[in-house]
Amino acid sequence: MGTSSFLVNLAGWIPAVVFPSATGWQLFKIVKSKNAAGVSVLTWLLFGIANIGLYVYTEKFGSFQSIFGFLGTAMLDFLIVGITIYLRPKKHT
Repeated sequence: MGTSSFLVNLAGWIPAVVFPSATGWQLFKIVKSKNAAGVSVLTWLLFGIANIGLYVYTEKFGSFQSIFGFLGTAMLDFLIVGITIYLRPKKHT
């Protein structure tokens, strides 16, 4: 593997680590505090959709970097959406 191939491979691991780590941190904060005030459901839903789109766009379906970075993050995004909806104050009628 040449130097440029090594750098490209290394660059692929950056989003594979950063995206799920940042998203996981938000999820951890929500779960720990049991409070999703200020968390935008639409934003996290769109992040999830965008990550799936990027996974398809890259066409690297067997790549661990793509799976962790895009599909793994998308799952965490959708988990944030679900937990945020669950933690919303219930309206009394």
